[in-house]
Amino acid sequence: MKRRVYPVSSPDEASKSVLVDAAVMGAASAPFSVPAPPAAPAIPRVLLAEESLPYRRVIREALMAFRLCEVDDAPSGERAFELALQREYSLFLFSLPLPDMAGDMLDRLLSKAYPMVHKGVHASPPVVFLIQPGDAMKFQELQRDVRVRGSMPLPPKLDVLLSVTSTLLPERQGGLAFPPSLSPPFTPSTNVS
Repeated sequence: MKRRVYPVSSPDEASKSVLVDAAVMGAASAPFSVPAPPAAPAIPRVLLAEESLPYRRVIREALMAFRLCEVDDAPSGERAFELALQREYSLFLFSLPLPDMAGDMLDRLLSKAYPMVHKGVHASPPVVFLIQPGDAMKFQELQRDVRVRGSMPLPPKLDVLLSVTSTLLPERQGGLAFPPSLSPPFTPSTNVS
């Protein structure tokens, strides 16, 4: 059987013409298949739920600068719940006080719903709680859950964030680093000429 050649202007049209040729030629010829490129490892994704926009920005930018991850943030528990059902995450960062529900309640809801929505996932990701000073006693009770990996006090502190996420997210290679300390301490000159 004679093979037809169609002029194509894009790779998408080329794949359509191969499918047309395979259909025209019938089962007598082997179908044309292009080997798929090896899949790159997925970048871990973090879901952050915190009411304060400045806190969300600081945490998101710090994680993306020092850890190899992508961060989705939500101002409320409801929005965080919707995002968690749409995408797969490697880590949850939830503030205990959220405007519409407590962060531990959001975590309990997601621990039931998350594995049902995402096929092949048997448990929801680990969680780190963002706590106010008055929430320390409540956090002590939450630590009994195996998925609770720690807490971070608010306002956010970079060193605490990086130490809590050190075992949960890969470090960004060739990215930003802490600046070297100045030795001797810098003192401004008071000599005016």
